[in-house]
Amino acid sequence: MPRLLGILVAVLFTVGAAVLTWPDFFRVERYYPVAQIVSFRGAVTVALAAVVVLALLLALARGPRPFALTIALIAAVATGVNGTTLVARGLGADSLPAKSDAAVRVMTWNTAGPATAPDTVARLAVAMEADIVSLPETTIETGEAVAIAMRELGHPMWAHHAEDPSTEWDAGSTTLLISPDLGDYAVIESSVDGTSNTSTVPSAVAMPVSGDGPIVVAAHAVAPRPSYMSEWREDLRWLADQCASDNVILAGDFNATVDHMSGLGVDGGTLGLCRDTAAETGNGSVGTWPADAPRVLGAPIDHVMATSEWIPTGSLVLDQNDSSSSDHRPVVVQLERAGD
Repeated sequence: MPRLLGILVAVLFTVGAAVLTWPDFFRVERYYPVAQIVSFRGAVTVALAAVVVLALLLALARGPRPFALTIALIAAVATGVNGTTLVARGLGADSLPAKSDAAVRVMTWNTAGPATAPDTVARLAVAMEADIVSLPETTIETGEAVAIAMRELGHPMWAHHAEDPSTEWDAGSTTLLISPDLGDYAVIESSVDGTSNTSTVPSAVAMPVSGDGPIVVAAHAVAPRPSYMSEWREDLRWLADQCASDNVILAGDFNATVDHMSGLGVDGGTLGLCRDTAAETGNGSVGTWPADAPRVLGAPIDHVMATSEWIPTGSLVLDQNDSSSSDHRPVVVQLERAGD
């Protein structure tokens, strides 16, 4: 009986490790509870490495040695695959290239409503020379205060927004700041009135009225809580649909990692035609939430994505020292137009 029990445990452990390592193969990456666990691939990797150590210690005893060595081998393989994935996506680049005249810098930061002061956002955006700032969970009043502060610092911006009055707290509003250098923009009516938008927390789709700037989407998908799983899946599909043309920049809080986006990309894209720029510039595995977790153990759920019209040349995931600030880390990406 103990031997049969050991075989059963080893089989179950193998299946569990495989599902968490290759969730897209089993097509469970957007289903509870796998979706929640694989958000933290770095933490899963550390846990698997701990299992290797514990199993090897157990193997020092003669009786459970075959079982322990089997578990150690399975965990070691899963640790290696997960670790390789983390490294391939990038564990942290810490600089941006010099900004050329043609470059566009995009910053996204879920401000957690009043947790982040407008001056804090403005100073960071100006320091980063941001041309586009996506601010989920930020009211238009706060966004306008950020834009005024940026103007006073010599970096004017236009403020746009979308809101869902039925959603509690500032999560019902998403603000988008765009530099006048990119031309005039207007948020499309369907994202303002909610006829075409993310399900629970709003996104803002801004179209260029003049100039040759990109379509800009300030994204906010609902969190994948057990009672919101279907809405979350629909939100990701809706965001993928926004990346259907050649000139789109999509930035915000997706409440999803690239693992969750498997099968939603088109022609090599991560989500629709958009590619995840952090993964292409060395920061794809850096956790953006929660901000107080070690960077490799957090969930990389805040993204800047762009279609092939734009080439990412660098990115940053920034730590904030202000303990009263948001529970998300800001993300900054530099983009260059293809062919420039």
